[in-house]
Amino acid sequence: MAAHRFRAASVLGLAVALLVALNACTLTPNTYVATGDSYAAGPLIPDQVSPLGCLRSNHNYASLIAPTLGLPNFHDVTCSGAETPEFWAAQNVTPGPANPPQLDAIDGSTKVVTVQIGGNDIGFSSIVKDCINLDPTATPCKNKYVTASGDELNTRINATKPKIAAIIVEIHRRAPSAKVLMIGYPSILPDTGDGCWPSVPILPTDVAYLRGVEKQLNAMIYSAAANNHASYVDIFTPTLGHDACSSNKWVEGVIPGSSAAPVHPNAAGMQAQAAVIGPKVKAAIAG
Repeated sequence: MAAHRFRAASVLGLAVALLVALNACTLTPNTYVATGDSYAAGPLIPDQVSPLGCLRSNHNYASLIAPTLGLPNFHDVTCSGAETPEFWAAQNVTPGPANPPQLDAIDGSTKVVTVQIGGNDIGFSSIVKDCINLDPTATPCKNKYVTASGDELNTRINATKPKIAAIIVEIHRRAPSAKVLMIGYPSILPDTGDGCWPSVPILPTDVAYLRGVEKQLNAMIYSAAANNHASYVDIFTPTLGHDACSSNKWVEGVIPGSSAAPVHPNAAGMQAQAAVIGPKVKAAIAG
């Protein structure tokens, strides 16, 4: 009887050890997860993948980076139109199906996460719509946003910072071993000068203003990353000179000259960003 109890205890102990080993194997960090909005998704860049309403390309920067990492798993949950709430809630898109909450792709097996978010929270689409103007004598769109009450876009940027911070904190909670890389936004308008109206129909005053807004947005993302144990990847500086006014553009203008969405990175832009972000992702994995 004593020997039987010993064998039973040994079998039980072995089973527990196997379960622990299997659980440890399951949680071994081995996954790259890409999250974010249209600047990460790559709208209209061939080929577009499901859900089609997310306008997600299999040639966005994350999809170009993933095969070089040597990790067995890659999840791309980027989705055009995404705002910070879509990290917690499903995003309804047309055509569907809905894009699941982006945070749902992250768990204990996640090794590295790229996050590019915030542009839609400050109203990127409406800003572009408000500031495109074919009348050179028109009132600058800056006057809509900067009033006696202050700068509305600056207010929106400040209000978005705690939302981005909350995303970083939640990623760390779900994936304690994961490295988080916050991706800035690329150069959209020339860093100096008055722009290129009417090719990109934004008035010179608004070019200077919107350039400043984008720099404020990137600075906020940098600060949110620095304050919450994440790393910031500067995309703005490496893309200078390849804005929507450039003859070698990596961001399309209002009327795209290649298969990409207006005022969004094209295929060359995604390749250029992958060349910047890829080494950062690899370093995060190695670290």
